[in-house]
Amino acid sequence: MAKLTTTELIDAFKELSLIELSEFVKAFEETFEVTAAAPVAVAAAPGAGGGAAEAEAEEEKDSFDVVLEAAGDKKIQVIKEVRVLTSLGLKEAKDVVDAAPKAVLEGVTKENAEKAKAQLEAAGATVTLK
Repeated sequence: MAKLTTTELIDAFKELSLIELSEFVKAFEETFEVTAAAPVAVAAAPGAGGGAAEAEAEEEKDSFDVVLEAAGDKKIQVIKEVRVLTSLGLKEAKDVVDAAPKAVLEGVTKENAEKAKAQLEAAGATVTLK
C-alpha cells in the first residue's frame, strides 16, 4: 500500500460523513489504544463548594452531542433536517430517525449544537443536548 500524505488523508476525511468519521475514530482508538479526546483539566478554587466546582465543569464543556429523542408527527421533515445536518443519504437518515433516541451529531460546538437543535425542533422533533 502506498503511503498517503497528510493532505491526501485530510481530503479523504472530508469525503466521509460524520457517522463514518466517528466510526473511523472509534476504530483508530481501539487499534492503537489511544483516545482522540483532548484531556480537560478542571481546577477547583480553594474553599469553593462542591456546587461551584460542578458549575465550573459545566461551563468548560465545549463538546456537545445532539440526541434525537423522538421524531414527532412530522417524521419526513425531521428526516430532511437530519440529512441536511449530517450529509447522510435518505436511507441512513431514515434509519437514524427510526432508531430514536439516537445521536444525530456528536462532539460539536455549543453554537452548532443549539442551531441543530433549533432546526430539528422546528421540524417537529424532540431533541436534547448532552
